[in-house]
Amino acid sequence: MGSFVPTTPSERQQMLKTIGVGSVEELFRDVPQEMRIDGYLDLPSGKSEMETLESVSALAEKNHVFRTCLRGAGSYRHYIPAAVKAIVTGGEFVTAYTPYQAEISQGILQAIFEYQTMLCELTGMDVSNACVYDGGTAAAESITMCRDRKRTKAYVSATTDPQVIEVMKTYCFGSDVELTVVPQKDGRTDPEALRSLLGQDAACFYVQQPNFYGLLEEAELLGEITHAAGAKYVMGVNPISLAILKTPAECGADGAVGEGQPLGLDTAFGGPYLGFMTASSAMMRKLPGRIVGQTVDTEGEIGYVLTLSAREQHIRREKASSNICSNEQLCAFTAAVYLSAMGEKGLRQAATLCTSKAHYFAQQLEEKLGWKRVHPGEFFHEFVTECPDTEKALAALAKRDILGGLPVEGGILWCVTEVVTKERLDEAVAILQEVSCG
Repeated sequence: MGSFVPTTPSERQQMLKTIGVGSVEELFRDVPQEMRIDGYLDLPSGKSEMETLESVSALAEKNHVFRTCLRGAGSYRHYIPAAVKAIVTGGEFVTAYTPYQAEISQGILQAIFEYQTMLCELTGMDVSNACVYDGGTAAAESITMCRDRKRTKAYVSATTDPQVIEVMKTYCFGSDVELTVVPQKDGRTDPEALRSLLGQDAACFYVQQPNFYGLLEEAELLGEITHAAGAKYVMGVNPISLAILKTPAECGADGAVGEGQPLGLDTAFGGPYLGFMTASSAMMRKLPGRIVGQTVDTEGEIGYVLTLSAREQHIRREKASSNICSNEQLCAFTAAVYLSAMGEKGLRQAATLCTSKAHYFAQQLEEKLGWKRVHPGEFFHEFVTECPDTEKALAALAKRDILGGLPVEGGILWCVTEVVTKERLDEAVAILQEVSCG
């Protein structure tokens, strides 16, 4: 196996001389011998380009892309206009990174500025950052955004995506914040439980809308209860649903965060995902990441600048409350292109189709199989139904190239988006009927 060393022996010797040591061994003398690797790393031998291609192709062949997808739970298959991929796969975009010499990267800054503007219009909030890594990170960062010296307890609804709660727990453990899960009742946050739990040390309450079970929460009421206790109110939202639901701002939220994957990003193993964060102007200085602003230069021409990154370690060093100092620029740009291509009318149509098709599917499951919804109340495009034999039902669907819902306590969490046709839904019902009859 060959090796790649970016420096020559003479160059390495010159660097050692410059820092005042005679050898590499002397450079690492402070590292205990028992901590050093003896010999080479236990790695397989290298492969040629052809061998590598063959191995990677064999791994790729293990993947299976289902013809029909009836599963969401945080990652959703939506229609993506062809223009989106055609635009964002340009070399000038896929190679762009966070601008460290910001003002010479006007194109990147403009793209981020327009993304921020669209997110503010979508959520009704005053300000947006340049995005973070994923929705879970955004939710966890919102807790840090709300806490202060006197208010150190955070609250999250039990109806939140379990994976998001786990990320929150990790963040809270590292920052000495006590996280309390507020109980649910019939698949939605229990308002009275929230009221009884919130104290003078409450920093914030986080609720997901629609929640993990697809249900619509009493968002305005929960906000009133939270504010009455002097805490901040944060909503985790599905961006597609905001085309037809009340905005977080209309519900009284101080911050709105979420997963941006539905905005033009494919479902895939591990991503890419996109965490968006928006807030009221009062919370602006506590947002992590960068904020791009529009200005004019000395000649009166429009220009874009990084206006704020108040919480980052490269600004505040050891006093920083966040280590988010990057962004997912390409993913954010994709979301901006998607929103531009869809427009207000297209986004509303997508949201309406999601809702109507999901309600149709739920109705068919109840009428033809007797599978009732587990939780009452209005829902967006996800819902939980009873199922006598979850494993058998999902296996039957998978055999016919349909990815069924997610097994959860009490049944199956189904999801229907605008890309699933009525014919496919009827086919799924027919398959499940066969299983039930069998």
